[in-house]
Amino acid sequence: MATRIYIDQGHNPVNPNAGAEGNGYREQDLVYTIGQELAQMLREEGFEVRLSRPTPDTQLGTSTGTSLAARVNEANAWYANLFISLHTNASVSPSATGSEAYVFRLGSMASMLAQNILTQLNLQTGLPDRGVMARPTLYVLRRTRMPAVLVELGFISNPYDAQLMANRPELFARGVADGVLAFYGLL
Repeated sequence: MATRIYIDQGHNPVNPNAGAEGNGYREQDLVYTIGQELAQMLREEGFEVRLSRPTPDTQLGTSTGTSLAARVNEANAWYANLFISLHTNASVSPSATGSEAYVFRLGSMASMLAQNILTQLNLQTGLPDRGVMARPTLYVLRRTRMPAVLVELGFISNPYDAQLMANRPELFARGVADGVLAFYGLL
């Protein structure tokens, strides 16, 4: 059986649980597109992939809590081998830049996956690697039954990062896909 990867394109297209906005872009739109491209790349490598938002108007849950639960419950019920949640970061400082990742616990399989993803994102996009951090309070990391990573691809509040995510989504998708391949020793 093929390895199953659940890609969570963070946030809903509209509230509840809509994402951040910055530089004329919406987080939920950027991660939707990057997730679609990532899914295609991983399928081409032989992985089985499921997306939290298979269509741009897929709405999960009726509140932030039920939206998060729907993503986690679907991944758990599908017996995914990996859970990757895609997001964009935001800061009050427009100069904040780069990619970072969160895991439930450092030193875990998820932590190794996260570092591989950040290394490959840096190679593909040139954005700084801001590191892997533990964030055990995040629902999607706490409630999943498989290694789970939440990736902040870049800063939507930074004009360069935002334009790169919007205009070159394939770079981010390739970085995450190559991170998965590296994690499995296939790169």
